[in-house]
Amino acid sequence: HPLEIILLIVIPSAITFSTEPKSVIFLHSPWTTVFQGENVTLTCKAFHLDASEKIKWYRWYLLEKTQSETSGNTHEVHESGDYRCQAQDSPLSNRVGLLFSPANLILQSPLDVFEKESVILRCRAKANTVLKTIKLYKNGKVLEDHTVEIPVGMLTDFHIHQASLKDNGKYHCTGVKEDNELVSSNSVKIEVQELFPRPVLRASSTQPTEGGAVTLTCETQLSPQRPDVQLQFHFFRDRRSLGSGWRSSPEFWIHTIWRENSGSYWCQAQSMNPSVQKQSQRLQIQVKSKVPDLSCETKGASLSILYQFYHEAEILRTPDPYSRGTSLNLSPLIESSKKCQMHLLTVSFPQSQPVLTLSPPGTWTFVGDEVSFDCEAQRGSLPIWYHFFHEGVLLMKIEATLWRTMSYRFSLTEEHSGNYYCTADNGLGLQSSETLRLSVTIPVSQPVLTLSAPRAQAVVGDMMELHCEAWRGSPPILYRFYHEDISLESCSSPSGMGGSCNLLLTAEHSGNYFCEANNGQGAQRSNTVSLTVRVPVSQPVLTLSAPRAQAVVGDMMELHCEAWRGSPPILYRFYHEDVSLESCSSPSGMGASCNLLLTAEHSGNYFCEADNGQGAQRSNTVLLTTISPTFTLSQPVLTLRAPRAQAVVGDMVELHCEAQGGSPPILYQFYHKDVAVGNRSAPLGGGASFNLSLTTKHSGNYSCKADNGLGVQQSEMMLLSVIVPVSRPILTLRAPRAQAVVGDVVELHCEAQRGSPPILYQFYHKNVTLESSMSHSGQGVSLNLSLTANHSGTYSCEADNGLGPQCSEAVTLSITGLTGSRSGPVATSVTGGLLSMMGLAAIALLFYCWLPRKAGRKPTFDSSRNPSASDPQEPTYHNVPSWIELQPVYSNVNPNRGDVVYSDVRTVKVENKQAGKTQGPLILVVYCYVWLSLHPFSGSGPTRHRTAPQAGSLGFLLCAHLLCCD
Repeated sequence: HPLEIILLIVIPSAITFSTEPKSVIFLHSPWTTVFQGENVTLTCKAFHLDASEKIKWYRWYLLEKTQSETSGNTHEVHESGDYRCQAQDSPLSNRVGLLFSPANLILQSPLDVFEKESVILRCRAKANTVLKTIKLYKNGKVLEDHTVEIPVGMLTDFHIHQASLKDNGKYHCTGVKEDNELVSSNSVKIEVQELFPRPVLRASSTQPTEGGAVTLTCETQLSPQRPDVQLQFHFFRDRRSLGSGWRSSPEFWIHTIWRENSGSYWCQAQSMNPSVQKQSQRLQIQVKSKVPDLSCETKGASLSILYQFYHEAEILRTPDPYSRGTSLNLSPLIESSKKCQMHLLTVSFPQSQPVLTLSPPGTWTFVGDEVSFDCEAQRGSLPIWYHFFHEGVLLMKIEATLWRTMSYRFSLTEEHSGNYYCTADNGLGLQSSETLRLSVTIPVSQPVLTLSAPRAQAVVGDMMELHCEAWRGSPPILYRFYHEDISLESCSSPSGMGGSCNLLLTAEHSGNYFCEANNGQGAQRSNTVSLTVRVPVSQPVLTLSAPRAQAVVGDMMELHCEAWRGSPPILYRFYHEDVSLESCSSPSGMGASCNLLLTAEHSGNYFCEADNGQGAQRSNTVLLTTISPTFTLSQPVLTLRAPRAQAVVGDMVELHCEAQGGSPPILYQFYHKDVAVGNRSAPLGGGASFNLSLTTKHSGNYSCKADNGLGVQQSEMMLLSVIVPVSRPILTLRAPRAQAVVGDVVELHCEAQRGSPPILYQFYHKNVTLESSMSHSGQGVSLNLSLTANHSGTYSCEADNGLGPQCSEAVTLSITGLTGSRSGPVATSVTGGLLSMMGLAAIALLFYCWLPRKAGRKPTFDSSRNPSASDPQEPTYHNVPSWIELQPVYSNVNPNRGDVVYSDVRTVKVENKQAGKTQGPLILVVYCYVWLSLHPFSGSGPTRHRTAPQAGSLGFLLCAHLLCCD
């Protein structure tokens, strides 16, 4: 029977199975550390994200895990923690750690740093904070220093150009404020990542047949955190470029390949910005001829087997009977048309590359969770043997006879973290799956806190690093540092290498420290570590204290040395001219003192030293000069020298102060009511004087002080009373009515507006003393008169306080209601005769008064009441005729039936001229006499009164009297 040969040739396909890409979180703005009170916007992106999908957000912080959901792909947050997002049907994103810091200074860094990128590290201070100096540190060493003033609101950026692995490390910054307070930021860890891995060149076939097609694929994967970066690809065979150069597609098609195209193939991948270029390894491709070979082979036989090849029942070839297999070139048979007997040829299919999956899905699991690894070869002849591996160690092998998927289930422990893969083998070639990373979240162990300083004893100004590390625990781990139960700073360490914080030490940093570590499975607290910060001593201050301003031989002098800053105990030493005097130890840090009983040899320079083991500090030099006791001052004596026994306003008074004992120079200071009014120096000894032109304000107690640098001495108090002379008094007459009449009570009031009491007042009526009265209060006095006919006439007063009397101006008082003589010719003749006699007498009196004046003699009446006698500055007043219009001083008004009589007294200042003195009196006398002769008295009966001419005659008599007095 003819044999029909069914030849099944199976060429396994190169199928790539890839898991769906994770969701990715992006930050706006890019910083992972911000100040408390600020917000950060997170954006979740996934491979097939629809804008209408809801996004799940997860936050881990210490022991808490919270979940939220947003309708869009953005989420605004303001709390510290680790955040992940998940779009619908997409795996969870990687964790993104955010820190909202309460510190005064923060260092901001981007979320991810990739190779060849330009990176900005931003040192940022809180609002309203001005920093004079900012420094950036890498792994504890100063990297960059900004010493210019940084205004409020300005940012300090530090740049890393074209980042590479050499830039990996821990960074922090410090700043100095205007008050020289140092502030330190958080630490950030920079790990430069690959933008994309080294490409792998794959071919659709590495042994293609001539005339066939081959597809070359340059496989690499751009980081999902940089989706905006574009890649280009270039393909090569040996040293020759394939195609036209760089292309955006990672595939290259060779439509027809020939045996001469065999060789070494490789590719390059390149990013545009930043420019990163990487090259694949070489791949050998061997092109086969079109003519196939027929091969026959058995397995497991121990005997020699005879192989025979038939074509159309005709033996083609008998190979060596002792070979285990053979092949036959079918080229000669291609043209043959002979029929052959059919034999059944059974062909097995090799299995495809298995796929390893984790159930439940995700790469982060927790200790105690039940997980299952599933390994499946989607194609291949059964049975298939599956092997499960963990970090290259075989976990389990199992044969699949009916199902293509086999599982390995177990409960997680800490040791289960690592890489897993599986293999599949059905006897036609072993295939291995892609590696799958499993991270088991392990609770943190108790952390260990270590303090690192540049010296064995921590000193103010040192940079202290606090490092907290849990030796066991899955990252990311949040580390928090405490000083006396007060949180210092939070540091997140996603690499699990511990967290560090730097402190620029001050005296306040002494105390107990501990740290906490937490990865969401429970916080663990370290043991307490005590830190004592030694403060170097500041420059001490030396003070010399003596019982007086100038050190005197025999006094007890105290030397006190004190450093205002420094950790005790402090050793103090005192020196006199570089010779040590004494050592004093003050464990309380309050300074030290030494006493000296002074002698003449103690003069010289003194200083002291303070030392607490951090370096001695020396005070400034103080000069001490000792003197003999004979040079000290005695109490000064103050004397007042005035031109009269009683000090009067306007006098020049000399204040003289003198200390009888004491070495010059001596400085004298004068005080009035404890207020300094002047000072004088006596360089050669003796006293000093100070002059005052007295006013009323100079009354009071006076003293003086003397100082020659050896002490200050003060004199006894001395009282100075300054007397003010009385001013010219004013006489006023107060009557109950406008015209005084007999029987009225009239008050005469005399008062000097200025003058020191007591003041003696005297009242005069027609130059006759009426009464005297003393005023002790400085106010005026009064005199009351019950009027009679005799009270008509002129009045004046006088004031005197011992410095010379002052006389007021004269005031005339006219009284009505006087009783007259009977009317008739007799009365008239009698009156006329009397007037004639009075006129002669008046002429005689005028000459009597005028002749002495002519001769330069004074009148015989008392001149003490004359205003011009006591006060030459005051104007002299005279009575003048009524036709000169002047302002009246006082007017008597006597309203009556019939005519009205006015009696006026007027004043005028007489110029000081000789002609006036010699001619005025004589003319006035003649005028008065003529007027009297021409105007006799008239009237009769009870209603008799003086006519105007008769009133003029009375004016003549008064004029004569005033002229005589003047």
